[in-house]
Amino acid sequence: MKELHSFGWYASKISPHLPKKAFKPVPARLLGGLAYLLVTFSGMYAIATFDLPLLVNLVISLIIGMSFAAMGFLGHEILHGTVVKKAWLRNFLGAVFFWPLVTGPRLWRKWHNMTHHVHTQDEHNDPDTWLTKDKVDKAPLLRFIYRLPFSVRAFFEFLSLSFTFTLHSTRMFFIYVKEFKRAKQWGVWIQFILPWVSWIGLMFFVGIPTWIFIFFLPLLIANSIVMGYISTNHRLNPQVPVNDPLANSLSVTVPKWVNVLHFNFSFHTEHHIFPSMSSKYYPLVKEHIKNNWPHLYHEMPMSSALKALWKTPRIYYKGKELIDPRDNMVYGSLGYGLDHEEIKPRAFMESSSEDHNEKKA
Repeated sequence: MKELHSFGWYASKISPHLPKKAFKPVPARLLGGLAYLLVTFSGMYAIATFDLPLLVNLVISLIIGMSFAAMGFLGHEILHGTVVKKAWLRNFLGAVFFWPLVTGPRLWRKWHNMTHHVHTQDEHNDPDTWLTKDKVDKAPLLRFIYRLPFSVRAFFEFLSLSFTFTLHSTRMFFIYVKEFKRAKQWGVWIQFILPWVSWIGLMFFVGIPTWIFIFFLPLLIANSIVMGYISTNHRLNPQVPVNDPLANSLSVTVPKWVNVLHFNFSFHTEHHIFPSMSSKYYPLVKEHIKNNWPHLYHEMPMSSALKALWKTPRIYYKGKELIDPRDNMVYGSLGYGLDHEEIKPRAFMESSSEDHNEKKA
């Protein structure tokens, strides 16, 4: 078994080597958010006002969708307290930039900050980790789904990225709203309902055809971009008993201009070590990680990560392996035999699988 350390352990080793300004809010990030708001409203106005050709409307929808996704990345930063510190301003700005993704700030902080970050890739406590073989075996519908051919499942899993964030966010709302104190539940409900009311109300104001271009298609595009990152963040990594970011997280590489547009969201391992640090400084954190633990750090191009997701199943077996129950084949996870350049499954043998894992560890 590999020795695992908590994110706090890594942070304590890296923090002394970082400049003090790295631990302060960076309000200038809001300038990027303002630019995205202007682009979004301008695009919506153009579609709603002018009789534009279909192709032009589609291009503008794509730009709006990309802006929706980027605003979500900024909202994520804001609600971690890395842009502004005042709670009321943080929540207000978080609500504004998560509005296109119809996710309220209180829900996000409860679900993402206080649960996912604390229990990352914990089989029982992380709301974002994937299924295990035991859970699939106990659910008839899931057993039916995983009897479909591998390529069919991979196709529909990738197609579902266009709506998964919105669907999962709605599911998280109904799970976590009950955990808020009764006096605060009304606020969580309002933050959930208002974005939906505003977007659906807009449909009656501009008409369904226009609404499809200014919200529905952009929402699908935004979901796809956001889930492209989220799916690669952890789903190739093992489930672990200790919240070790170098074991349970993956950083992807994208062109520098994409990092600028997406607020360095690709630096995910770095984010899990310092969730309260502005992503502006994650390149510095990355340098220290690669200097100290190069053999533990997981990094690959976004395109390679997506290909690996396509070629591997999304069911965990004993935490360290991914299993395809239809063909009885198992695949390694990152750090436990998964080579994204040459993915080689092996036949599933339950009696020896645990020994196999221990040898790899």
